[in-house]
Formats: sequence, C-alpha cells, structure tokens
Amino acid sequence: MILISDTPFDPGEHLNQFSKANISAGAISSFLGQVRNENGTVKALELQSNKGVTEQGIAQAETQARERFSLIDVLIIHRIGTMEIGEPIVLVLVAAKHRRDAFEVCDFLMDYLKTEAMFWKKQTGKTGSLWIEPRAQDYQDNKRWS
Repeated sequence: MILISDTPFDPGEHLNQFSKANISAGAISSFLGQVRNENGTVKALELQSNKGVTEQGIAQAETQARERFSLIDVLIIHRIGTMEIGEPIVLVLVAAKHRRDAFEVCDFLMDYLKTEAMFWKKQTGKTGSLWIEPRAQDYQDNKRWS
C-alpha cells in the first residue's frame, strides 16, 4: 500500500498494525526518514509532488520489488507539505519470509524514493530557502539495482 499525505503520521502505530497484519512473515524491515537538524541550519523541509504521477511511479517500483524479491507485503508512507525538525518524512515497511529479502526490498525502495520518485524538496533555514537535489551517492546507490 502507498500513502502520500500532508498529514503527520505515527510510525510506531503503523509498524504495530503492519506487524499484526503480517503474522506469516518471518521478518519485517523498516526505514524511517525524518527531518534532520543539519547542525542547526534547517528550520523546516517542504515536499511537493504531483500526487497521481508520484503514486504511479512508486507503485511501479513496488511491482519491480515484488518481481525481484520474495516478499509478503509492503507499506510506503510519504509526507508532502511542510515538516518541522524531527518529523517523519517517509516510512517503508516490508514483510518477507526471511530477513535478507526484507532488508533488500526496503533498501531497493528507498533508493528509488531518493532518486526517481517525483518529489521536490525545499529546505528552509536561517539563510532562506533552497531547493535540494539527491546527492551523487544517492544515484550511485540506486545504480546497484540496474
């Protein structure tokens, strides 16, 4: 399931629900991304998306993950809008029979989300606002799956 929302979410609540819904899984892997402080220079992070296009791209990445790996279930939650320091941005939960697939699917999906998903990010800080792009390392990480 994919959820793109401008509403804050509770990662622990989603993990508990996901775990209870996937009792046949031997492994559940998670990734939680949050707005970091950047040494006190960041006040907020704003994410924008073309919701339909963004969801379609993420759904395609999920389909690729299902074709590549043995997995049981996936939940991807991604915030849009303005978020404060420490607020969750993204949560990826993966249920699989075994840990390796759970870890790899989580990593695969995060590499997609960081480099290819249709999100635009703007940091606001003490010196103003700045649109930010993925780092070179993010693109290099994503190439592993080609």
